[in-house]
Amino acid sequence: MKKTRSILGAVALAGLMLTSSVAYAQERRTLREWGFPIGIFETGKNNAITDVAGVTVGQVTCIEGDSVRTGVTAIVPHQGNIFKNKVPAAIYAGNGFGKLAGYTQVEELGNIETPVVLTNTLSVAAGIEGLVRYTLSQPGNEAVRSVNAVVGETNDGKLNKIRDMRVTPSMVLEAIGKAESGPVEQGNVGAGTGTICFGFKGGIGTSSRVLPESLGGYTIGVLVQSNYGGVLEIDGVQVGRKLCKYDFRKHVEKTDNVDGSCMMVVVTDAPLDARNLKRVAKRAMMGLAKTGGIASNGSGDYVIAMSVAKENLVEQGKKIQSMNVLDNGEMSSIFCATIEATAEALWNSMFMAETMKGYNGYEVEALPVEKVVEMLNNR
Repeated sequence: MKKTRSILGAVALAGLMLTSSVAYAQERRTLREWGFPIGIFETGKNNAITDVAGVTVGQVTCIEGDSVRTGVTAIVPHQGNIFKNKVPAAIYAGNGFGKLAGYTQVEELGNIETPVVLTNTLSVAAGIEGLVRYTLSQPGNEAVRSVNAVVGETNDGKLNKIRDMRVTPSMVLEAIGKAESGPVEQGNVGAGTGTICFGFKGGIGTSSRVLPESLGGYTIGVLVQSNYGGVLEIDGVQVGRKLCKYDFRKHVEKTDNVDGSCMMVVVTDAPLDARNLKRVAKRAMMGLAKTGGIASNGSGDYVIAMSVAKENLVEQGKKIQSMNVLDNGEMSSIFCATIEATAEALWNSMFMAETMKGYNGYEVEALPVEKVVEMLNNR
């Protein structure tokens, strides 16, 4: 039975689509829920990107028959008209083997004017069209004739029959329309439905950090779409090596290696400009490195960093834009929080994913969490 929800999908069909994802979310637990708090800073209430006030996330999961395993994840940075109140932003390419739409205008102007959409490699065009249609439909945008849609991707072509291009602009609109605050589904959902990480099932992951009031009290939230390779490491333990699944193993032990891409979205309420957001984005790559990721040649590893401090939104038509931004000397704690939240979000994407079989019968096993927990306990 076709499981794709249209933008006008009935409530009953929506409930059917969500059944499997809710089931595994109840069975799987995040790394922190297993008793391993990572880092020195506290998380927000939901340990999610939505702990940053005003940020919402919506996801559409597309599962059809035995061959389609894909979807859309939308991150909405604030609840106003984003085109008219643009978000200071920066993008950093850890390795640029990818198809990230909208990069050059963000690099040039230092802001983002749409929600951020994540999907699969061959659905970037659908993501762009969906974001453009969304923006043109917003009250007050009747005269808009140019939209810089920001769409990131990873390639889910092993589990998903990617050439069928099942993601549509209406799915993008639906993901944006159903975006909400609070807990965020993780694992095999949205843009993470068909992804693979370190040879195990990857997916969507999220985490957050809240700085102490003495360091500003700012919140940093991260959401990731994990689909990359390397040598998996969790909290200092060489998990990939112990499980005999890691990059280049075919050269070391005569077996297959793994590879891929990763999208990372960082949002904070700290008052930062594009220059310091670029510095934040670079630190997210350090979070990826903590997991054992190597940003390999064939990997599109991108970080999109945004500040949603209300006083610094870029108001369209205002001739002089004024910003109150943190001094460089106040950035170090934000860097540390970003690294912690990124690494934890990436680990969560694997801890919350479950085994999936897809296109041509290809099956990817979930991370054997119980074995990993035993490794962490016995280090």
